[in-house]
Amino acid sequence: MKSNRYSIYWRIGLLIVGAISMIPLIYLISMSFRTPETAFDPVIFKWPIVLDNYKTIFAENELYKNFISSMIITVTTVVLVTLFASMAAFGLTRKEVKFKNGIYNLLLITLMVPICSLLIPLTQINSSFNMLNKYQGLILPYTALGIPFALVILKGFMDNFPTEIEEAAKVDGCSNFILFFKIVLPTLRPGIIVVVIWQFLTTWNEFLLALVVMSEKNMKTLTLVPMLYQGQYFSQPGALFAILVIISIPMIAFYILVQKYFVQGLMSGSVKG
Repeated sequence: MKSNRYSIYWRIGLLIVGAISMIPLIYLISMSFRTPETAFDPVIFKWPIVLDNYKTIFAENELYKNFISSMIITVTTVVLVTLFASMAAFGLTRKEVKFKNGIYNLLLITLMVPICSLLIPLTQINSSFNMLNKYQGLILPYTALGIPFALVILKGFMDNFPTEIEEAAKVDGCSNFILFFKIVLPTLRPGIIVVVIWQFLTTWNEFLLALVVMSEKNMKTLTLVPMLYQGQYFSQPGALFAILVIISIPMIAFYILVQKYFVQGLMSGSVKG
């Protein structure tokens, strides 16, 4: 009886916290449907509700190009990070590699390097190789910066999985290529799910490096769009809020679709550990 009461209190507390965390999003959506005169009214729900802000955004701009740019960069980065990190985790865990502990520790150190400290060298490299305003100018740095964290996650999963199946496959004459793609990758599925979700979110929301590398309007990622139109819609704050709502929709939809898999992946890792 006592445990049930605590369970009810716990759920009520979570509902309250969830409701409070939703207030900024609800307020943002509300402001996107307002006229310039009522845009900053502190009341959450304000009449009249107008659709002119969204009509203006879609009539005057080509946001789909920025969406495509974000998707190409994000999806490519996720694929490369997942592939390279899983290969590295397999090699460092299952193979006798010289200085592998030193290599792993060196990669861990890179997790402590803030991206702002790399802006100047990365910009110089992109400029030298003519990669400014090109997808690879962001994909390659994002991949390099994402591999260390993904490696930590996947190596943790690899360390806790038994090797009997892999050894049996080797006895049957299975090559390393087949072993990795047919046995290791399916085994790493919970960890890969965590890596994919985490890398997708971090790449999609990255702002600082994208601001430096992408200067052409149509090449900019969605996170740069509000700043791009800040001056254009200074007298129409509702239109700027509408842009913020539009660029938030893909992330919200993605999170709703994959949140249960993210939790399952984390729980799987904790159980096997």
